[in-house]
Amino acid sequence: MSNPAVPPRSLAEALRARDDVSLAALLRARPDLITPVPTDLTQLATRAGTRASVVRALERLDRFALQTAEALAVAADPAPYEELRALLTGDGGDPAVSAALPRALATLREQALVWGDDDRLRLVRTARELLAPSPQHPSPTGLGPTVQEATAGMSPGRIQEIVQAAGIGSTHDAVSAVAALTALFTDRERMSALLAGLPEESREVLSRLVWGPPYGQVTADPAVHLRRLLDVGLLVPTAPGTVVLPREAALHLRGGRAHREVEPLPPAVEPAATHRPQVVDATAAGQAYTALATVEELLKDWDEGGPAVLRAGGLSVRDLKRTAVALDVAEPVAAFWVELAYAAGLLASDGEADERYAATPAHDEWLEQPPAQRWARLAQAWLAATRVSGLVGGRDAKERTLSTLGPGLDRSAAPEVRHRVLTLLAGLPEGAAPSRESVLARLRWERPLRGPQREDDLRSRLAEWTLAEAELLGVTGRGALSGHGRALLGAAAPKTVDKAAPKTAEKVPQGPGDKLPVHHRPAVAEPLSPAEQATASAAAARLLAPLLPEPLDHVLLQADLTAVAPGPLQRSLAEVLDVLADVESKGGATVYRFTPASVRRALDAGQSASDLHAFLAAHARTPVPQPLTYLIDDVARRHGHLRVGAASAYVRCDDDALLNEILADKRAAGLRLRRLAPTVLAAQADPASLLDGLRAMGFAPAAESADGDVLITRAHAHRTPPRSAPEPVPDGPPIPDPTLLSAAIRAIRAGDLASTTPRKQTDQPPPATGELPRTSSAETLATMQAAVLTGEALWIGYVNAEGAASQRVIAPIRVEGGFVTAYDHTADEVRTYPLHRVTGVAELAEE
Repeated sequence: MSNPAVPPRSLAEALRARDDVSLAALLRARPDLITPVPTDLTQLATRAGTRASVVRALERLDRFALQTAEALAVAADPAPYEELRALLTGDGGDPAVSAALPRALATLREQALVWGDDDRLRLVRTARELLAPSPQHPSPTGLGPTVQEATAGMSPGRIQEIVQAAGIGSTHDAVSAVAALTALFTDRERMSALLAGLPEESREVLSRLVWGPPYGQVTADPAVHLRRLLDVGLLVPTAPGTVVLPREAALHLRGGRAHREVEPLPPAVEPAATHRPQVVDATAAGQAYTALATVEELLKDWDEGGPAVLRAGGLSVRDLKRTAVALDVAEPVAAFWVELAYAAGLLASDGEADERYAATPAHDEWLEQPPAQRWARLAQAWLAATRVSGLVGGRDAKERTLSTLGPGLDRSAAPEVRHRVLTLLAGLPEGAAPSRESVLARLRWERPLRGPQREDDLRSRLAEWTLAEAELLGVTGRGALSGHGRALLGAAAPKTVDKAAPKTAEKVPQGPGDKLPVHHRPAVAEPLSPAEQATASAAAARLLAPLLPEPLDHVLLQADLTAVAPGPLQRSLAEVLDVLADVESKGGATVYRFTPASVRRALDAGQSASDLHAFLAAHARTPVPQPLTYLIDDVARRHGHLRVGAASAYVRCDDDALLNEILADKRAAGLRLRRLAPTVLAAQADPASLLDGLRAMGFAPAAESADGDVLITRAHAHRTPPRSAPEPVPDGPPIPDPTLLSAAIRAIRAGDLASTTPRKQTDQPPPATGELPRTSSAETLATMQAAVLTGEALWIGYVNAEGAASQRVIAPIRVEGGFVTAYDHTADEVRTYPLHRVTGVAELAEE
């Protein structure tokens, strides 16, 4: 461990001074640093400063923490705390910014983006390169280069002319001249006097550049007011025809503020409307029931085999339109339901040569579950899914159209945005529906874009889609989070924990010397365990179940050959009624219509007229109307009177007068019928076409087998082989669990001990940093045997069977048979190592 009284000279030393709780917080906030586990703290610091890791960390900062980092990037390196605060608060000060700054700085320190004491704050070099102003990458602050940077290529004579024109007087060299000009621009009184002596037109030019961009264009012969600015160094040429306003001058004009607007606190999520919680829950439950009915109808529509899979994957535009018509919804909504069923593992491609989409075996299991549990499965799949149906119809990077169920729809940020949006809704009072603008503003503060803010950025679109999809699915009702939605949120939402958080409240840091209490550090999201997810899903289903309508076992028959289902029907009743009648309208009550074709469909499925009469009598709350009884009897009397079989095809009937009627009908000409016997007609059409043709003529033929038996036609369900639900695309490395964190920190500490432990001086030069010690086999064996007798610890280099090299500190216990048994301080346990894999040993220096 480093001496805490000595200021750290590098990020590695700053990390070395941290305790295990602080290192664990760093690795949770930046999990990419632990993959693979660093060998020591020096390697951890190096990895924390790589460009990819720093960019990822900056993208996960809130707006004020990012503004704090941007201010440090334009401050001196290192910068004292007071200079940083002045850049954020300006000359007038800002109590809110001053109060929030310690917490933002603690966030940057915790994530190893800033290190050093309060009097020497240093931004990690890669972060400074990313955030500091440059002509190629303007700073978000709108500031330009310093006087020293802007005049780097200027001739000494020209610099002397500028300082003389600014009233400073000539100096001995260019370096002192630049320092004098910098001192002038940072002196408030002298700078104010200099600006007061400029023409109004010159000050107007400065006002246009002060908040950025700081670069402007001038001609070869600039106007007088521009020439005056060039003479005193308030504009410095950087390229032919281009000038820049130096940073120090811009900060004076801004009143010392690095940003035009500093946002230390997140914007509040404002309620747009408030409803009674009972109304919200009832509305959400009604929509949840509709969601279940829609998914069931979709899968029923694809029960015998759905649309074909495109060559490039996905659903064609034509098939999506047909599905939207079948579900009676808009195409984007149809895409959402299809993607939701896919995410829940209820449909997939069958993998056949003629590949099609179909329901999976999991669909049949899902149908057997209670409605509330079925809804919880759909909602949980939606929360965790990375596929985004809102992208359907857009274009990918190669300008290819994105299709439903096709590739290119995964967005790893989707689950985190959904969780965050619902969490914001959960933070409002029960029954409160937020305004869209306040939700988007809050999300943009929590994850700002490093650059110009856009209304159509991906996170904003994901948030808007989340609000709409949550309403469709019944997670929200009238825009407010429902009770079962709150319960389900714990099933897929990361939980905020901190293992070291004290149970007693601590004060929020107010000044640079205050340390940030552990429980005030930025929250770290950890996924819930499967058991916790199951518990939360069960709780959501338990809350939803009483709100869903109970399935009915009856319908209301009417004289106009319709039946009204005043609510959801029991599955067995609905399945029979779907065959016996056609759905005429949906809504709170479903209207079915009986037609000759629908009755014939039921007879074809193996039902008899007596079966249908008994079914209606058992499930009708009203008397069976006489027209419906006549319709069933009339279709049943004619059903099967004609028999169609395979010759090419034939028609047989005991009533030759009926066959004569068919032959005389002009509509039968296309079937090319001829009489083979008094009771048999032959056709040149196939049996299916013959059946359809006769039915179109108003007859009720029945198909028969080769043995002369009536064929019963039932729908044959097509199922895919067992399929698992698609895995969400991870948003970077997963957050390590406590066990992995503990083991990783122990290994890093031990490796750091091995690499930093002092060794005894020898005649041989010490190995270079990161290299293993090298000794001969005889020297290694002799040193090991001596350490067994003295009980001293050794520093060794070791290469394992996979070829991975490491440094270790061991205390040898026994050496025999080509192996050394020792207590390994790195692994904190006794281990045995083959001597031939030890590259060398070195004795540790005495304390």
